[in-house]
Amino acid sequence: MAPAAMTVASSLSDARPVSYWLDDPARPGALPALTRDERCDLLVVGGGYSGLWTALLATERDPGRAVVLIEGREVGWAASGRNGGFCAASLTHGLGNGLSRWPDEIRTLERLGELNLDAIERAVAEHDLDCDFERTGGIDVATRPHEVTELAEAYETAQRLGLDGLQLLDGEAMRAEVRSPTFLGGLWDRRGTAMLHPARLVWGLKRACLARGVRIYEHTPGLELAATGSRIAVRTPYGRVLADKVALGTNVFPSLLRRIRPYTVPVYDYALMTEPLSERQRAEIGWEGRQGLGDAANQFHYFRLTADHRILWGGYDAIYPFGGRLSARLESRPETYLTLARHFFRCFPQLEGVRFTHAWGGAIDTCSRFSAFFGTAHGGRVAYAAGYTGLGVGATRFGGEVMLDLLAGERTERTELEMVRTRPLPFPPEPLAWAGIGITKWSMARADESGGRRNLWLRAMDRVGLGFDS
Repeated sequence: MAPAAMTVASSLSDARPVSYWLDDPARPGALPALTRDERCDLLVVGGGYSGLWTALLATERDPGRAVVLIEGREVGWAASGRNGGFCAASLTHGLGNGLSRWPDEIRTLERLGELNLDAIERAVAEHDLDCDFERTGGIDVATRPHEVTELAEAYETAQRLGLDGLQLLDGEAMRAEVRSPTFLGGLWDRRGTAMLHPARLVWGLKRACLARGVRIYEHTPGLELAATGSRIAVRTPYGRVLADKVALGTNVFPSLLRRIRPYTVPVYDYALMTEPLSERQRAEIGWEGRQGLGDAANQFHYFRLTADHRILWGGYDAIYPFGGRLSARLESRPETYLTLARHFFRCFPQLEGVRFTHAWGGAIDTCSRFSAFFGTAHGGRVAYAAGYTGLGVGATRFGGEVMLDLLAGERTERTELEMVRTRPLPFPPEPLAWAGIGITKWSMARADESGGRRNLWLRAMDRVGLGFDS
């Protein structure tokens, strides 16, 4: 039985409303803002994973290329420094979502995703990215009877496609990995996920970019983009950058290409971090494999261990702000923290008395197909990637490769993908977006409580390609 409500609330009494990852003495200071005009071969807009991977890969493709990166605040301050640290191979937000949208190329997408994660692992070693990288894999956990069946079906689908590395766990085997009375089974992808410290990854990428000659300017938002003769000009508060090519990695923030804005909306996600567990507490839960975990519900939780033996517990609530307006007020939501804490102790009643040291939230970008989309503008001189839907720790590197391929005008295996050549459906204007997202969220919660049965609304969304199956 979960602790009483007052006990749950008291576990949050000392929680700092900041990202645990960013609350780190290793956090580097910000670089100066751009205060003059700059010229370069490639301008990258955005200092999260998407922008940093693009800049680093650009210097690897052409060491003589002059690359500038501008960031509106500080590198990694937003989603790249606030996420759960799950670095997944999947480029499609899970096999189910990818198979439903691109069945003819799913094997290629899975293979490219594995190669992308391998490349990240090599980059961590090559550039000495001190980010607690652990390729422990991830387990989808069943906590309801119908989810056991769904995981078995997912396993059979993967086997039919020739995808290996998966292990189906019954309840006893699942609880042998991690002890929780709520766990009824699991599907373990042994190689498809690495766990890492997300902020230290982004700070390491920043150092690697600087070492390769990338000129980085922080507190330098891009305000306007326009063609100027044969170049693209991006205006900033104190200057402008003239570039031959531009890569946009702004994701959840309004794109400098206005026509792209209707394709993404922000959704706020929240997480808690516990104090370090004692040796006795660690023995109570097992988890010696240190896998990343996520339950198999529509409204799911994700949870993992840190290098200093804390548990991150996040997800479940996903808050869409009316009009898609970003708001600092939504970065902290006590009612969600209380819900998450209650669910945590239900999952791990043996940890009653554990306290949370950090509680935070932030916006991620999502699109109607729940995985990234790509494109170009201004005659191929501007490229963009957006819509990662919370799975960008790994997939943004692939997105950087795609943007560089597109800017080079190259036909590659990546650019020939239907996933790359097509865009998702745009979101409707308000109040239709608000109503549609609200009905979808309610319907998915109902499906969780009714044996996975999808109501008429969800079945209609499935038929028009807006259903979520990850």
